[in-house]
Amino acid sequence: MGTLINDRIDVRISKEQKELIRYASDLRGFKSLTEFIVYSVNKEANDIINEHNQILKSIEDKKVFLEAIVNPPSPNAKLKKAQLNYQKFLDSNEVSDPIAG
Repeated sequence: MGTLINDRIDVRISKEQKELIRYASDLRGFKSLTEFIVYSVNKEANDIINEHNQILKSIEDKKVFLEAIVNPPSPNAKLKKAQLNYQKFLDSNEVSDPIAG
């Protein structure tokens, strides 16, 4: 597959960094240092974007999440019951509440 070159990035690095990158490129069998750098940067950019998108996939998800943090809903009956059961457990075992401190 041919690569269409239509833009350029200039980067200055130390001799040691270039030697390290060239060595890694050779180990992976890339034809050129440029091919390795483009592949590596592209892969890292995609990994960062995918990681970001897995957390909250859309702007709407982010809004819902933020709203829940800023204005949490009142506890429902099941949550209140769970809290009472937790308190009974602590009382019956004479354990101080590690969450409340």
